[in-house]
Amino acid sequence: MLRIQRASNGKVVFRVSGRIEAEDVAELRRLFSLECSAAKITLNLRDLVLADCDAVDFLGACEAAGMTLDDCPRYVRKWIDQRRDKSK
Repeated sequence: MLRIQRASNGKVVFRVSGRIEAEDVAELRRLFSLECSAAKITLNLRDLVLADCDAVDFLGACEAAGMTLDDCPRYVRKWIDQRRDKSK
């Protein structure tokens, strides 16, 4: 189960808790699209428990688009970096 909390204090922070799976990616995209295009979005992943392959690809794309991934679990960071390296 995925839980998303939004906070704004000069920057927009989405705190993601639980699991991110392929079906959750569309909801995250929808939420991000509602933000002002000039808003700097940060994803706080401290309470992320599990991410599947599609979610990792999405998180990597978010980072490549300029979003910040705070408190990214080590295994997710490693997986993002590995998939990025393979695509080069």
